Amino acid sequence: MSALAFRSVLRQSRASTFSRSARFASSSAKQTTLKERVAELIPVELEKVKAVRAEHGSKAFGPVLVDQLYGGMRGLPALIWDGSVLDAEEGIRFRGKTIPEIQDALPKAPGGSEPLPEGLFWLLVTGEIPTQEQVDALSKDWAARAAIPEFVEELLDRCPPTLHPMSQFSLAVTALNHDSNFAKAYQQGINKKEYWGPVFEDCMDLIAKLPNIAGRIYRNVYGRGKLPAIDPTKDYSWNLTNLLGFAENPAIVELMRLYITIHSDHEGGNVSAHTGKLVGSALSDPFLAFGAALNGLAGPLHGLANQEVLTWLLKMQKAIGENASDEAVREYVWSTLKGGQVVPGYGHAVLRKTDPRYTAQREFALKHLGDDPLFKLVGQVYSIVPDVLLQAGKAKNPWPNVDAHSGVLLNYYGLSEMQFYTVLFGVSRAFGVAAQLIWDRALGAPLERPKSYSTEAIAKIFKNKQ
Repeated sequence: MSALAFRSVLRQSRASTFSRSARFASSSAKQTTLKERVAELIPVELEKVKAVRAEHGSKAFGPVLVDQLYGGMRGLPALIWDGSVLDAEEGIRFRGKTIPEIQDALPKAPGGSEPLPEGLFWLLVTGEIPTQEQVDALSKDWAARAAIPEFVEELLDRCPPTLHPMSQFSLAVTALNHDSNFAKAYQQGINKKEYWGPVFEDCMDLIAKLPNIAGRIYRNVYGRGKLPAIDPTKDYSWNLTNLLGFAENPAIVELMRLYITIHSDHEGGNVSAHTGKLVGSALSDPFLAFGAALNGLAGPLHGLANQEVLTWLLKMQKAIGENASDEAVREYVWSTLKGGQVVPGYGHAVLRKTDPRYTAQREFALKHLGDDPLFKLVGQVYSIVPDVLLQAGKAKNPWPNVDAHSGVLLNYYGLSEMQFYTVLFGVSRAFGVAAQLIWDRALGAPLERPKSYSTEAIAKIFKNKQ
């Protein structure tokens, strides 16, 4: 089968599947559950992988340069990640859909305008837009699974408030391994073709329990009192916002829906996503795999960037005052660069244009907090920094990324504890990692084991070669 013929068959299959799903949704009161839909899709996806490997498996997929080995494997094509793909020019696409497209297509909460993360998870797992009823059912399912074991509650309550929130987050997620469906099934000798079932259940439990964990950490560390109960009639983002103590403001609930959606996945090569996939490939259960992913996310070069941006903006505002002139902002930016520091929130390892996630947050801010002085400063920086960076020769991509905006939005609504921001990032990133773990086990992805070389070996390989 040629590549063109395969793509044609695949398009026809997807169109037929969508048509059948639409007819089913409109003609029957019974909605397909997410797990039922995954079970239907597995044989289709297995055939797709088989066809691609049969036609293209022996073909070279890009050269490997020695500089890539020393440069952190930057740009090296080495992973399969189905949930999202990052294009250098157009940004992230979730299962082929842009952020504006998912904002338009995914179901919303009553009276809301931002997509529900439940719908985004369905899309990441199936490649399909769910119905409102399917998303509502997912909200209820996660609410029913949300309780965390008593020993995990005690574990968090005994943590000193000086222990970083991300350390507590990783600790609690790892401890959930105690009740892993997959770990138990593996010990009982489950057939490898059935791995995906208990992994699916673990992933659903993982996502469902994260708001309770995050809320408990937030209230313990920052003295915000007792944790309220999960409301089974509300959606995931509302419950998370309520557990943090902010749900009385509908705008921040809407922000949380947008935040989780756009932070959920960013293809497989970033540290947290790759770590989750790598650890999962050893057949570690999803709790162990995602606990490891959180430890990667906690690193300053990954998940801490938005708080670095907010710190830099607040220092600038203090130095030059509110409503400062463009010239004053420009001078401050130059002073940052001349001081041997980077302008946080600008540039990206892959993107070569303004991050669409930044644009989505900016549009939200224009709608909800247009008069906020710090947001106005973000806008000034956006209009000034790219030209300065180009003039200074400091960046191949002088445009803002997602971190240039998210901290300012959270701070505006009173969530000003910057050390906690990465926990919210972690709640979001679970969606993408979990979706890929389900498919890795469903498709029988092998243990990851790339080949490594020493510096001496590299020198020997290329000795006397042009």
